[in-house]
Amino acid sequence: MKYLLGSAAVFIGVALPAAAQQPPKPFVTGLRTPESVVVGFGGKIYVTEIGEFDKDGDGAVVLIQDGKAVPFASGLDDPKGMVAYREWLFVTDWKNGKLYVIPRPGQKPVLVAAGFEQAADTCLDPTGRFILVPDMKAGTLTAVPAQVPGAEVDFSPLDVKIVPAFTDLQWTDWKSETDSGKPIPLRPLVLTHAGDGSDRVFVATEHGVVHMFANDPKAAKTAVFLDIQDRVSYDDKQNEEGFLGLVFHPKYKENGEFFVFYTVKTPKLTNVVSRFKVSKTDPNKADPNSEERLLTITKPYWNHDGGTLVFGPDGYLYVTHGDGGFFNDPHGNGQSLGTFLGKILRIDVDHKDEGKNYAVPKDNPFVGKEGAKPEIWAYGLRNIWRMNFDKKTGQLWAADVGQNLYEEINLITRGGNYGWSRREGVHPFFPKGVGPQKDLIEPIWEYNHDVGKSITGGHVYRGSKVPALDGMYLYADYVTNKLWALKYDEKQGRVVANRSIAGPGLPIYSYGEDEKGEVYWMTASPTGRGIYTFAK
Repeated sequence: MKYLLGSAAVFIGVALPAAAQQPPKPFVTGLRTPESVVVGFGGKIYVTEIGEFDKDGDGAVVLIQDGKAVPFASGLDDPKGMVAYREWLFVTDWKNGKLYVIPRPGQKPVLVAAGFEQAADTCLDPTGRFILVPDMKAGTLTAVPAQVPGAEVDFSPLDVKIVPAFTDLQWTDWKSETDSGKPIPLRPLVLTHAGDGSDRVFVATEHGVVHMFANDPKAAKTAVFLDIQDRVSYDDKQNEEGFLGLVFHPKYKENGEFFVFYTVKTPKLTNVVSRFKVSKTDPNKADPNSEERLLTITKPYWNHDGGTLVFGPDGYLYVTHGDGGFFNDPHGNGQSLGTFLGKILRIDVDHKDEGKNYAVPKDNPFVGKEGAKPEIWAYGLRNIWRMNFDKKTGQLWAADVGQNLYEEINLITRGGNYGWSRREGVHPFFPKGVGPQKDLIEPIWEYNHDVGKSITGGHVYRGSKVPALDGMYLYADYVTNKLWALKYDEKQGRVVANRSIAGPGLPIYSYGEDEKGEVYWMTASPTGRGIYTFAK
């Protein structure tokens, strides 16, 4: 805002007739032969400095910060035009006729294209996929792919269909409106399976009901597997609370145990992780009286609850909780090892430590560390909205919802610090923002709020119906209703594709997976027809 006000003051000064006789007062001074200026995402201002004319290597790009020029990239030869795209800056070298890209702050420019006679001021084309480079001497305009050489990403749309699933399904005991006529949309948040060979589908609603039905496109009616609405707190005005997580024990067929994450009615601002058991007399019913609380987590605000539960290949239960809510992580929970907030936890549900209804695995990274919760597996996370293990590789994927500018996708590792709230995506976050550091793990992918504003994480596809999706991470944005399939190359250690999938334009609440590895996504629906899947 400071920069915008400064810029506005310049324009106002020029516009006033009385001031036209006097040059407007600059808000930045001391620049070395400034040539071009561009406003990047988030309102950041960048300026190219030519330095001395006809002298190589003294050109630079600077970032305007607090009214001062801060070095961003140096060692350039007469830099001229600039384009800000994603986290990259494209810069032309007028003298030598070249186009460079600066992948990250402080990194050396990478050559994108050469052979121009006088590469001048550039801009992004309307598709956002090409840099338009005018050549002053040659009198030409050239479109160059907006990519980092050696780290190209396939952005082409993916020819995959999205189709409604279970269109004949009637939801037992669900009413689409109140007695007074107020709509009650069905809010499915979890779709999963028991892993017991039965191929049943379980869908949990945010209000606290778990429905069960046969994995058949023509399934006609659900059965209520569990109903705990009497203890789940949900309010449309505080819609990040409610029944948020459900997972079945890897040995459910033998022990009949499953686990849920929900917000309790009393006390307020409290989430719990509980163990339940199936009925001893009916395999299609859970016993609501079998509840055993494992974790009780209090939070300062109603939002950023997280709530995903997953079992890892190691047989341990992984739990995620957001940073406690509000904005800017005011209590510093993300970086504090003394709280469960802003963390991924890892617990052993098959054993019990003294005073706990679970055990802490001895190889958890912070066991024995003074002041640290031993349950913590990873930290520095704002509000993971869905994490899942890749069934083939065992890698844990997590989509972390951003605040001001960026949404991100992370690969979770033991003891990892993912930066919040010192970093948002690959960028410093105020007021205690820092640059890249060895102890902070960067996301493998981010997108800015021009693209979407609330990421919904999904699954790495390991089904058989849509071969084109094999090994791709499916995710979406809740606000802009966009869907993508992302491909990560483990050998290269980077994303090689982020391909869009045409959708019906509905907000994607959550993803789910059936026993065969087929992936679904869910949205609120006034008719109950809110489950979709992928097809060739």
